[in-house]
Amino acid sequence: MRKPVRQPASVRHCLFDTAIGVCGIAWSDGGVRRLQLPEADRSATERRLQAWSGSAGLQPPASRLGSLIENLQSYFAGERIDFSAVTLDLTGVGPFYHAIYAAARCIGWGRTATYGELARMVGSPHAARAVGQALGRNPIAIIVPCHRILASGGRPGGFSAFGGVITKERLLALEGVSLGSETPLLPGLLPARGR
Repeated sequence: MRKPVRQPASVRHCLFDTAIGVCGIAWSDGGVRRLQLPEADRSATERRLQAWSGSAGLQPPASRLGSLIENLQSYFAGERIDFSAVTLDLTGVGPFYHAIYAAARCIGWGRTATYGELARMVGSPHAARAVGQALGRNPIAIIVPCHRILASGGRPGGFSAFGGVITKERLLALEGVSLGSETPLLPGLLPARGR
């Protein structure tokens, strides 16, 4: 597990149920700071989010997050949702990572790009590996859709959330993108507990 990032005292977090399991979200007055995909169980998801956010404990979601949480629940149920208007708080994120995250947000539902294509989009055509590193540290998966960014040749590349590449492939399958995997999408999106 990475070292927790020191967060301002104003970062809060909550958990919410989705079709794929319990997700979490951390936010500040400036916007969404983290979206936590499900871990092996609810307590593991909360521990991961708590360690990252440093907040004192679960909070009720801010009223402005209600529609975002509903949209995330709809997304994980297979509905096409556009998250491009969600306000993010990327405090502490350097300019290169910020540019990568902004470019990734331009890749819409059911579309993919490669790490190299994203590097070219931000004017750094030889930085595909750095793009992969930036996406591996993406704190706001789905809203910054790192699962839509592939290695060259259509290979999945990496994915840092619980379940790794299997989770990435299943998120893409949810959007109608097949990478040739024979892993069924349902029941459940994530690998069986304990894997």
